[in-house]
Amino acid sequence: MGRPGSMSRVVDLEKGRLAIAAKKGYRNWRSQFGENFALHTKLSDISQRTLSYLAQGKDKGTFYLYDLIMHLESLGSGFEFNEISAKSKMAVIDRYLFLLDRIRFECMRRLGWIDHYPGQELSIVELVTRFEEVAPGFQAKIPALSSTHPDYKQFCSLNAFDRETFIRGLIPMVLKKIRD
Repeated sequence: MGRPGSMSRVVDLEKGRLAIAAKKGYRNWRSQFGENFALHTKLSDISQRTLSYLAQGKDKGTFYLYDLIMHLESLGSGFEFNEISAKSKMAVIDRYLFLLDRIRFECMRRLGWIDHYPGQELSIVELVTRFEEVAPGFQAKIPALSSTHPDYKQFCSLNAFDRETFIRGLIPMVLKKIRD
């Protein structure tokens, strides 16, 4: 058996490592978006401007997400993406796509199109670092359309597969709406 308190020191060290990784991962976010981001920042905490930028899933927005993911996963910075192994690239891309879905769902929530989405209670850091644990369950649950949305009755008449297609079909409209 270990010394008393040794487990709490291990947990504290991990929290410390994660706090440093988050600080590094958010460094470019702070300079680009002019907001404060921290270990416990949730998607609901960030500005509409930042969320809209990231939701587009293009160029620099992709870089900011890769950069955060890579720092949190101890893979270096986003600038080093092309230098990491194929297996690590796939891990980054998987987390990126998962995070991009949550970002777009948060946009839908803010527009009132959905009321809730799986993972909205977790911080951005947790969505990345707990990916293996939470992603399978969250990805299996597609958000339900809000009862106030004009297409709610149509949505309710669909089977589970078609509901997912319907929600994902809203993404181009969300991206257009948040750009305007």
